[in-house]
Amino acid sequence: MQLSVIIVSYNVKDYLWQCLTSVEKAIKGLDAEVIVFDNHSHDATVESLQRLFPDVKFISSNHNLGFARGNNRAIRQSDGKYVLLLNPDTIVAEDTISRTLQFMDTHPKVGGCGVRMMNPCGTDAKESRRGIPTPMTAFYKFTGLCSRFPDNHRMGRYYMGWLPWDEPSEIETVSGAFFLLRREALEAVGLLDEDFFMYGEDIDLSYRLLKGGWENWYLPLRILHYKGESTQKSSFRYVHVFYEAMLIFCGKHYKGLYRWLLPLLRFSVNGMAWIALCSVAFKKARKSMGLVDRKVTDAYYIFHVRPDHIKLCQALASEKGLWAEYHDANALAFGNKVMWQGKQVFMVFDATVFSYAEMFSAMHDHFAGKVSMAVYYPMEDMIITEQEIIKA
Repeated sequence: MQLSVIIVSYNVKDYLWQCLTSVEKAIKGLDAEVIVFDNHSHDATVESLQRLFPDVKFISSNHNLGFARGNNRAIRQSDGKYVLLLNPDTIVAEDTISRTLQFMDTHPKVGGCGVRMMNPCGTDAKESRRGIPTPMTAFYKFTGLCSRFPDNHRMGRYYMGWLPWDEPSEIETVSGAFFLLRREALEAVGLLDEDFFMYGEDIDLSYRLLKGGWENWYLPLRILHYKGESTQKSSFRYVHVFYEAMLIFCGKHYKGLYRWLLPLLRFSVNGMAWIALCSVAFKKARKSMGLVDRKVTDAYYIFHVRPDHIKLCQALASEKGLWAEYHDANALAFGNKVMWQGKQVFMVFDATVFSYAEMFSAMHDHFAGKVSMAVYYPMEDMIITEQEIIKA
């Protein structure tokens, strides 16, 4: 078998449905298997999706094992020459998987491969190319110097901001959201380190690949990666879990000279976590007093759909009380900008008209940073956005 796609899921049934729908198209014609490891979801993920995707192997856990353990359990039951670790909150362009496999086939020294991840607003995700977080690299990120000097080869190394986005590049760390692995390399360096519950395991595995003599590469092939509250930098949980994972990594791989930096890094982590906690508490207090910004709560939807689907969209919008306007899919438009003011704007693409690759191109080339992408699925009468699932 050429490829095993591994997806670890937890309470994201509809996003997983969308991910599997995109994967089905992306692996068409390939000798591939798809395995979903469900970490004890409470939203009937397995029961709902198993009948819709009969060719997908679902593995249910009776408790949440975390990202690393879930992936390892699935990998041990897979057979592919290549293993793709894929997040359930992603959409894969139709040619992304096949082209990454072609690259791996022609570059036998490559152990891990990542791709050009797109944020829902159409911008490139910095996490697509990263350096190994040595204690100094981690220090530059903690202190904000990485963001201030993104193109600097020393201070901006965490995101390797000097690399071109539209060219293949050798990198150090591949993101776990889309991590294509050569099984031979994976067997040589070992599976994911289960000391990492969530975040950091991809960095650790990438580093072990490099130490084992393998190469890690970035390819300018697109996927969309949603990011929920758990991955927002203002989230107390994100700050603690993510940066604690970096501390685990530094403590594991850097001894001696660099260990003097670990107390300083830990102090920085605790400080950032408390700032995030205060921010969350402040937002909750404002909400309890009714002082919520309307631009955070209101949304506006610009539909680009087939003419015969406009009435369906109008009915759904009316039922859900959505602010919306409607356009023929053949004429992409920004719509009535006056209606945008004070609202989160979503560009809604008809999934029966646009391929995922076409949606990504439109978002990146025309709408990047101005609106967020949403997908309308007429057969399910459902809209999927980065923030919510809207169903009839």
